Amino acid sequence: MSIRNSLLALLLFAAHAYAESEHQALGRDAGELTQQPQWNLTITPDGRGLPVGHGTAAEGKKIFNHQCASCHGFDAIGGSAMPLVGEVGSLTSEYPEKTVNSYWPYATTLFDYIRRSMPPQAPYSLSSHQIYALCAYILSQDGIIEADVELNEVTLPQVTMPNRDGFSATNSH
Repeated sequence: MSIRNSLLALLLFAAHAYAESEHQALGRDAGELTQQPQWNLTITPDGRGLPVGHGTAAEGKKIFNHQCASCHGFDAIGGSAMPLVGEVGSLTSEYPEKTVNSYWPYATTLFDYIRRSMPPQAPYSLSSHQIYALCAYILSQDGIIEADVELNEVTLPQVTMPNRDGFSATNSH
């Protein structure tokens, strides 16, 4: 190895060591991040993890028509995206249809799904109030809840979905 190559290697090593020490303090340990409440978005079927908020079907219908109808169709019966409502009781028929209202076992899953992935171009953009209102609207479409029921972090987990008992080790749809 020539002196020139040796000097070049020494300079590169020194520059790398300097840069590493200069940037070592950037960022945080991932363990710190997972301990922060805003990163823990888990919602359980019994409602643990639901944020404070409230909404009604009337409020949800306005939000749905503005934010969701272009994909899910007016009245949530389907468009370019799957229908969310209807077909309750069809799972044991010859032509079962899996909609939110016919298939999902827990209403809290609806809140969680909307928060994490809707609208597709802007997940996490809806407020808790808007999400509770959308849940109320969707669930009221098939009479799972009355249209005047206000959903919130207490009442949403109390909603009994039509297919709540449809999932077990011996019974799958």
